[in-house]
Amino acid sequence: MIDRTGLAEFLRNRREALQPEDVGLPRGQRRRTNGLRREEVATLCHMSTDYYSRLERERGPQPSHRMLAAIAQGLHLTIDERDHLFRLAGHHPPPRGSS
Repeated sequence: MIDRTGLAEFLRNRREALQPEDVGLPRGQRRRTNGLRREEVATLCHMSTDYYSRLERERGPQPSHRMLAAIAQGLHLTIDERDHLFRLAGHHPPPRGSS
């Protein structure tokens, strides 16, 4: 079962912990947010900003394995963080050593 609140909080915390330079993006001059913007994360994860925003706001659908893998890659999650992400989303994590 999906833990929408936990998933949203985890995604927000990971997004705020990354800086544009960490993922190869230019910082720009006007940044009103700590960490990455939702739009930047969505681009890194190859998904729409609306879809990612709904997940962070506890309103999104249950993400598929493929979407979770894209989020894990886009947010540069460790293997333990990836496994945690999958569990929060109500899925079994993929075997270790797979992407």
